[in-house]
Amino acid sequence: MVVSWLWLFCTITAITSCVYTLGAGVAARRFANRINKKTHKNQSVTILKPLYGDEPELFENLVSFCRQDYAGSVQIIFGVQRPDDSAIAIIHQLTSAMPDRDIVLVIDERQHGANRKVSNLINMAARARHEIIVLADSDMRVMPDYLDIVVSTLDQPGVGLVTCLYRGQAVAGFWSQVAVQAIDTHFLPNVLVGLSLGLAHPCFGSTIALRRQTLEAIGGFAAVANHLADDYALGEAVRRQGLAIAIPPMAIAHCCGESGLRAMIAHEMRWARTIALVDPVGFAGSAITHTLPLSIIAFVVSGLNITSAAIVVLAIACRLILHINIARSFSLPRPRYWLGPLRDTLSFGVFVTCFFARAVDWRGQRYVVMSDGTMRQSEKTGL
Repeated sequence: MVVSWLWLFCTITAITSCVYTLGAGVAARRFANRINKKTHKNQSVTILKPLYGDEPELFENLVSFCRQDYAGSVQIIFGVQRPDDSAIAIIHQLTSAMPDRDIVLVIDERQHGANRKVSNLINMAARARHEIIVLADSDMRVMPDYLDIVVSTLDQPGVGLVTCLYRGQAVAGFWSQVAVQAIDTHFLPNVLVGLSLGLAHPCFGSTIALRRQTLEAIGGFAAVANHLADDYALGEAVRRQGLAIAIPPMAIAHCCGESGLRAMIAHEMRWARTIALVDPVGFAGSAITHTLPLSIIAFVVSGLNITSAAIVVLAIACRLILHINIARSFSLPRPRYWLGPLRDTLSFGVFVTCFFARAVDWRGQRYVVMSDGTMRQSEKTGL
């Protein structure tokens, strides 16, 4: 009896998941077909780039922010927290290659909370000169019109903050290619469905653009100095001011530099724990997005019957269609379809494991995540 009920549950969920997957493809096409607005204004902007060590193609990532087709003045502040940080050499290389750019390097070891990245931002923000503040993670790479689009979106009435979707770009071999698929075929379509249904109100570290007065009104970066999901917390604070978060119809590149399975899983566990904290109901409901694993479980529980086998085939077909739709919508390279089953299995494993894990590894440190979204450093070391 228990097996029959489990088979029925998994079968219904797998079929529903197939419908969801097809709907995600539709949401992707609709989002990508929106038109970006550009006003070509010359408002001055300060870009904050917190750094921690070298990483694959870091120089190329940073160059993309320095080569913006933007009419206004742009100050770029890079920040590290140790005088021996290997990223410093990359910044010196950058300033030598682009002596005409307004580049500032901040080296400041002061800690203002458990979140080291936010402490870095607090130290950097003291040097910001301009009214518009844009921060972006170090592993992001952007197109030349990125800043124009972001600032134009921030100029829309009622908008207090702009954030950006992102897609994956492999820069470090096989496991980085697997990591790309987690972004392109799990994260990205799930966010697009949430946006299209009005259920998601995200704010991503890929881009956070806001005005100085807005940042000051929410208490500055210090207000989120102990939060794991600092980007989400910033977005929520802006929304509490009665301002909207806007997302322009583009996806910038998140450069995946994971060189091994362990590093990739640690990174994805931190992502998953963050999502589970900020939206526990939505995270639990995301079980429906694991189309292929659900269909395989139903197939095994059924005793390998033909109906369940057909559902597995349907699940594979739906996932392939989603891969194609995402690639076409965002002009991505041809997907590596053969990685799909491995990627889907790993994503399901991360999803299940996340319900039993409280600690996350981040930048060489291990943190225990508290129920209110804040974190404290664990006595155990991380990766």
